[in-house]
Amino acid sequence: MRTGLRITAFAAALAATFGTAYGVGMGVDPVVEESAPPAPHDEHGGPAPREPEGDGHEGHESTPPGGLQVSEKGYTLDLATPRVSAGEREELRFTVRDASGGAVTAYQREHDKELHLIVASRDLVTYRHLHPTRAADGTWSTPVDLPRAGGYRVFADFTPAGKGAENLTLGADLAASGRYEPARMPAVNSTASTDGYQVELAGSLRPGKASELKFEVSRDGEPVNDLQPYLGAYGHLVALRSGDLAYLHVHSNGEPGDGTTKPGPGISFTATAPSDGTYRLFLDFRHRGEVHTAAFTVRAGAAPDASEPAPSSPAEHGDGHGDGHGH
Repeated sequence: MRTGLRITAFAAALAATFGTAYGVGMGVDPVVEESAPPAPHDEHGGPAPREPEGDGHEGHESTPPGGLQVSEKGYTLDLATPRVSAGEREELRFTVRDASGGAVTAYQREHDKELHLIVASRDLVTYRHLHPTRAADGTWSTPVDLPRAGGYRVFADFTPAGKGAENLTLGADLAASGRYEPARMPAVNSTASTDGYQVELAGSLRPGKASELKFEVSRDGEPVNDLQPYLGAYGHLVALRSGDLAYLHVHSNGEPGDGTTKPGPGISFTATAPSDGTYRLFLDFRHRGEVHTAAFTVRAGAAPDASEPAPSSPAEHGDGHGDGHGH
């Protein structure tokens, strides 16, 4: 399996106001729902003004980041379900269309799937990694049930069939209706807990330069040496940049059966941050037939401010693994 990194980014504003409240879809693959302190409010009880999203993102990107568009290189993400209700199980439906407007029905399989779908809340507290099913007419669908109202971003990561076709990640906004309560992104941490597992992170993201990220998985104080392949590897990593949700999608170094890569406890990745900034890392791994997700907040580039909160407590993870779509 290749070690490559595909980076896409987007910077899109929500189409509706938070006063109307939003909702999000939840998938059936790895699920993260981490508690975070409420966002600051002004003297009238409303959300405090946000700093411009560009602040803190020093320019290391040599080319304009992808993923800003719902359409790119002749392909368009047509999200048929732009709004759902928070806390309710609904069906998320979408189609990838070509330059003629027709539905794409042929894809290259990458990492065991034709298409990977990521749904993340704008505050990066909620994360879903979904693997929807495709109908013969090209319509994709997956059940979603996200716990909190608010704004979300949907990423469709795929490669159309055909010689010379390029991998694309297209993005669209998803809104969930309900009572909106803003949250602050979890603090920087190098240790995460999920479903009884502990994961330690070593290494750091470097703006504009490749660097190694190493994760060590343990359970009850003992190293986990029998990880199972997930999407063709022992680990799967997605990183999202705070602010504009620049998207990094990377798979682990080495692959099962290559004669050198061990099934744990260590999982290694090579990644390049597109710029300085704060990122959320979501590590998926499989053990004893179940997929688990560990979440981290890290800095790339500038050192954390002295007022930065202490490392966050272990993440709280929801259920939602295993209704058959992603395993």
